[in-house]
Amino acid sequence: MKRIGDVLAGMTISVPIGARGNGNGNGNGSAPAAPAPAYACKVCRDAGWVRLDVPVGDPRFGRLWPCECTLSQRERREADEKQRISNLDAFTRHTFDDFEPVPGTEEAFDAAYAYAREPDGWLFLHGGCGVGKTHLAVAAALELGKANGNVIFAVVPDLLDHLRATFDPANGIAYDERFAAIKGSYLLVLDDLGTENTTPWAREKLYQIFNHRYNERLPTIVTSNRDHNELDERVVSRLLDRHLTRDVRIDAEDFRRRGRPDYVQGRGRSRRGR
Repeated sequence: MKRIGDVLAGMTISVPIGARGNGNGNGNGSAPAAPAPAYACKVCRDAGWVRLDVPVGDPRFGRLWPCECTLSQRERREADEKQRISNLDAFTRHTFDDFEPVPGTEEAFDAAYAYAREPDGWLFLHGGCGVGKTHLAVAAALELGKANGNVIFAVVPDLLDHLRATFDPANGIAYDERFAAIKGSYLLVLDDLGTENTTPWAREKLYQIFNHRYNERLPTIVTSNRDHNELDERVVSRLLDRHLTRDVRIDAEDFRRRGRPDYVQGRGRSRRGR
């Protein structure tokens, strides 16, 4: 029988490469420490939430708050969502310089031009089809968007269809953020009010948008070719508040049909009712 010392002396022990030292040259054979994980956000370590360094007794003590990275991601999502809804890129030719003024459009042009420079209160442009309502509303939005990118232009039926399509009760947080972004945008242009499908759900969502912006006095431009009695009474009550809204009727010819020999509609209204 061999002694244990003789057995150990005859054994060959291999040391894995990289385990011969600790990086400090002491050669003690210990394995190197695992590298520290790389976090995209060093503040919250990618958790998305932080606890504020506040003293005990502060109402914020111990509560979780969204980290700067979470807020930045939320802002980017809102910006992308507004871009998808607005589609202002399709209206690059709808500037004030491109507008062709005709009799009956002077007041509306002056009102939209002034609003683009000082967006105080609401601007309501209404009249027949093809009188330049959308053009002037977009022109003001393009001007204001140069200084503040938080601008949404939306055709009312399309906006409500978008909200309906993205509504998911199982994912209410995302929908709430989207709806809040629309309601709270710096400037909201609602085009073709009154042409939407008047379901109870659509009326309620539209009212919530109007009511929020009315209470907060947020800059809003609205266009419509419908009479006031065809619109939701709750919306009209806020829309026609003379302390908030400049109400401009455009009584002009339809530019799409202007010059046609069979065009019998003069200055924006049917002759049947005159």
